Amino acid sequence: MIHKTKGIVIRTIKYGETSIVATIFTELFGMQTYLINGVRKQQKKNGMGIMLQPSAILDLEVYHNDMKNMQRIKECSWAAVYQNLLSDVVKNSIVTYMLELLLKSIKQPESNADLFSFCEDAFLNLDVAEKNIASNFSLYFSLQLPHFFGFKIQSPDPKKMTSVEIYLDLAEGFFLTEKPIHQHFIQGELAYKTYELLMAMHPNELGEIKLNKETRRALLMSYQTYYSLHLNDFGQMKSLKILQEVLG
Repeated sequence: MIHKTKGIVIRTIKYGETSIVATIFTELFGMQTYLINGVRKQQKKNGMGIMLQPSAILDLEVYHNDMKNMQRIKECSWAAVYQNLLSDVVKNSIVTYMLELLLKSIKQPESNADLFSFCEDAFLNLDVAEKNIASNFSLYFSLQLPHFFGFKIQSPDPKKMTSVEIYLDLAEGFFLTEKPIHQHFIQGELAYKTYELLMAMHPNELGEIKLNKETRRALLMSYQTYYSLHLNDFGQMKSLKILQEVLG
């Protein structure tokens, strides 16, 4: 049966001499795998092979069968055209990180329209973001994504944030004024900057949060620990090292 749905291309893998296997996060069916035969021999600029690149937001007509692990694409077209996300080295590194984080976080091929809307909006905002906003985008995305999987860090009591020493318990997802009895926590500036990032209601507010490269790197590592504590088989983020280098 043919269905129309939007989709965000997560990754593509070469298959045989002319085909690819594409992992696409769809609005209607969640994360799906598609086999596209012969696409790599297409020469036209508007061919499907040009469109099936990581982070592309597409309008799709797909064949879908719940009994199959691999689906087919009938037609696709651009749902949005980026201005500089694919050509800007920094933004491209950030979106690569975001795509890997999505792939590691979504465990089942289930529809989640709210998550799709959030991701689509995030990618479009990153595309047009100023440099100071883009620099904090990976942190913002890392903190907002858990909301859709049930392990979002709880918003703290503002009174706690005036304490001399603040701790963020990464195992429990709570801000504390006393040191946790385990090792999985961050404190001081790292905890407070996380609070500021959590309070950002829109990416445009990220430019107001001032972070140096050491703090940003430390936060990215801490958030990877947070995901590892809450998602089975999360493993290591391959894109993290590149992202840290690019962000400087």
